[in-house]
Amino acid sequence: MSRSEGQAREAASGYRKGEAARARILEAALAAFGAGGFKGATTRQIADEAGVNLPALKYYFGGKEGLYLACAEEIVERYRARMVAPILQAQAMLEAREAPETARQALKIVFRALAGQMVETREAEAWAGFVLREIAEPGPAFAILYEQVWQPGVNIVGYMIGLAGGLSAGAAQMEALLMISSLSAFGAARPVSLKYLGWDDVSGERFERVMGNLERRIDELGS
Repeated sequence: MSRSEGQAREAASGYRKGEAARARILEAALAAFGAGGFKGATTRQIADEAGVNLPALKYYFGGKEGLYLACAEEIVERYRARMVAPILQAQAMLEAREAPETARQALKIVFRALAGQMVETREAEAWAGFVLREIAEPGPAFAILYEQVWQPGVNIVGYMIGLAGGLSAGAAQMEALLMISSLSAFGAARPVSLKYLGWDDVSGERFERVMGNLERRIDELGS
């Protein structure tokens, strides 16, 4: 092996280790900020949980606020990773035929993807606390989540609801907020719903029961 090849391998190995450390810090930070908020969590606590030293945390994120904002950006990226494809599929359907029935089918595609992310994925549990704290006490990350996730999401769903039900823009936006928020019963409020229903999870047939109720609500739009 030549010297240049050895240096390249060492650089690649260092990069992978750096990315792994960065990912551990983000996971630890999401949990810590979700539990204690921006003020309650400490960088030392997060560094210890991630198995790194404080200089490493500062190297990757610059400090506590930089790390907090990076957590919000991570949530945005995870949301987009699951939601972009179904949203594009729904938009393509409406471009081909802009009709109430098409809008209802498009809504089902988008809500199934959204429910899958909020209800079925374990990763959603990791950042539910972070998101809930930003909603209850808007902080440095609120603008990122609002402008890149919440506002565009409600706009898209509201447009499809308006088309499906023949509603005004204002009425469609209100319905969009209510329908999206209903998923929180099996997302952020999952412990309450599971205890009430006597379930131990929301997967498989139980997930389909949740979706069945939501899809019936979509079918009723405009009726």
